[in-house]
Amino acid sequence: MNYDDLRHFADSWGLLAMALLFLFLVAWPFRRGARRRNEDAAKLIFKDDEHG
Repeated sequence: MNYDDLRHFADSWGLLAMALLFLFLVAWPFRRGARRRNEDAAKLIFKDDEHG
């Protein structure tokens, strides 16, 4: 396998794989049942707040 073969793979299937991975990671926080975990993560910085 030479450089041209690897370049062709990266331009076609590699690009498709990265696009699918990107879409999966963007959609992950919006899945069903993630609301409570997302809210807990958002409030985590206030856990040890003395004024709260």
